[in-house]
Amino acid sequence: MPRRPRSVVPARSSARRAWPWVLVLLVGLAGGLGAPVVLDARAAAQYPVTADDLAAGRTALEQLAVKGRAPRTGYSREAFGQRWEDVDRNGCDTRNDILRRDLVDVEVKPGTHDCVVLRGTLLDPYTGTTIPFERGERSSEVQIDHVVALADAWQKGAQGWTEEKRTAFANDPANLLAVDGTANQRKGAGDAATWLPPSSGYRCAYALRQTVVKAAYGLWVTAAEHTALTRAIDRCVVVD
Repeated sequence: MPRRPRSVVPARSSARRAWPWVLVLLVGLAGGLGAPVVLDARAAAQYPVTADDLAAGRTALEQLAVKGRAPRTGYSREAFGQRWEDVDRNGCDTRNDILRRDLVDVEVKPGTHDCVVLRGTLLDPYTGTTIPFERGERSSEVQIDHVVALADAWQKGAQGWTEEKRTAFANDPANLLAVDGTANQRKGAGDAATWLPPSSGYRCAYALRQTVVKAAYGLWVTAAEHTALTRAIDRCVVVD
């Protein structure tokens, strides 16, 4: 079983500095890129990463094999085990674990050992919007995304795994995020070459997480995907 990657998704920072934007502006102007680089830097500063996070991401990126996508033949969601198992044996299924982790102002159902999330608020990293969550008819407005999609993983190495490893992957918190349901549906099984979060400020953190997860599980990437991940990581804003 691979060692689970350390989460690389940073919290929002309220203390933002201007100097990274100035530095990127100078670099952008020198390269003839101009204002769009400044806008990207300002957005990325909403989700800053540490130098260690960035170094870990770059190391992981170097480890990724680059080759073509395998056929999707034989893929099914069931190949990755039962949906939302309690793999860590804490008495709560994975979906509720992630909702409790990623939502704020969480209310849980009495008598469920603080497991079942009834309400909460999501500060969605994919869209930059605030989404109220309430269990019931509108639960799907907040969904749990596999950052590295299961079908994408299947076509890049997972079809050769044991069922146990695929189940662990599908329930690994490092590869899961509570996000806007519509954005998650639009992403589908896309990789970084075909889909990145609409909120450009989160693309660095998203690329780092995808890269570290893929490296930890021995998955590969396509050439286009490698280029997209590299571009996103190169635009990270680092804080002390």
